[in-house]
Amino acid sequence: MQIKEAVNLERQLKDIDALSKYKEIAAADPKNIMVLVKCAEISSNIGSRQTVIKDKQTNYLDALNYAQQAFDVDSNSADANYAMALVKGKMVELETENKKILELQKEVKGYADKAVMLNPGNSRANYVEGRWHYEMVSLAWYKQAATKFLHRSFPEADIDSAIIYMEKCRSLEQYFAANYLELAKAYKFKNRPAQAIEVLNKLVKLPNRTPNDIAIKAEGQQILSVMQ
Repeated sequence: MQIKEAVNLERQLKDIDALSKYKEIAAADPKNIMVLVKCAEISSNIGSRQTVIKDKQTNYLDALNYAQQAFDVDSNSADANYAMALVKGKMVELETENKKILELQKEVKGYADKAVMLNPGNSRANYVEGRWHYEMVSLAWYKQAATKFLHRSFPEADIDSAIIYMEKCRSLEQYFAANYLELAKAYKFKNRPAQAIEVLNKLVKLPNRTPNDIAIKAEGQQILSVMQ
């Protein structure tokens, strides 16, 4: 019953209230991986909307706590590994040192790889994996810094892999706005404007499933306006 209430609150875009409800459930059932992952996801989403670094940090650390709890319950859970990858990626936003950023990104890759291996049909794990490849390829300084700080042990990334993983996510979850935005950026980076425009046109017509989708769709519309 409580889970149904939390889901309904999410559908109403009341993610703060939904998070509170999921936290109640997690407190009563601390081994419920699905609920713990939900807490990590929603805390991450709320944190990404914060404009004050301290508030962002509070939400991301909260998300990390729940992701870690899920991982501790079952380290071979695809969902738990996805949550760890997601939150480690968010923690990158709080770092300023290149070495620490790269260490976190290496962790993201490790957790995402394991999540996809455990469950190739996990849409969100495919998204995080694809986004990792896109970020590594599109931000050139990462590769240079990786060579300097991590002695060439940094995982290889390529734009084709980014597209493959995010297209897989799109086939599995057709209303996940964040994936559409990153996929369009990947196509744009690959110099495939027709595919980027096709993805963006679909993105801007998606229903809002989270409060974050409003800003995601607005960014997509901005990119689309420039490209058309």
